[in-house]
Amino acid sequence: MKIHYPGDRGKLSFRPIVTVALAMILADAGAIRSQPLQIAPGFPEPLGVSGVSGGPNNSGDCGFVSQGPNHVIEVTQDLPYWRIAVQTAGAPSLMIQGPRGRFCVLPPNAAAGNVEFSGYGDKGTYVIFVGDRSQGQHPYSLSISQKRN
Repeated sequence: MKIHYPGDRGKLSFRPIVTVALAMILADAGAIRSQPLQIAPGFPEPLGVSGVSGGPNNSGDCGFVSQGPNHVIEVTQDLPYWRIAVQTAGAPSLMIQGPRGRFCVLPPNAAAGNVEFSGYGDKGTYVIFVGDRSQGQHPYSLSISQKRN
């Protein structure tokens, strides 16, 4: 027969508690990041967001991108014209998956650090990846406007 005394308890480990808490925090951060940005004609201009370009996944034709989208935009009504512009260092690319398919936008020349997508904006969801063709990761700013250059 073994007798247990109050002081005989094994070491308490906080590792599982910390792991669960960290997972919850990161899940919440991911949920916030993945919340669609809703826009419609007449949205305040320019609309700006930021992030870090690139990632571990080779998209094949549009550089290296993150595992999840950088931004999700929900266009609630057709936009007669919109422009998505990215300014960053490195070798940026812009991969957009929308109602009309997948688009890869590359800069006009290899030295340019800006990429731009423009045209008619169909109502629907746009999943945006800001990539980097040389596997770099750089801070970027993305702006959305309805005004032509």
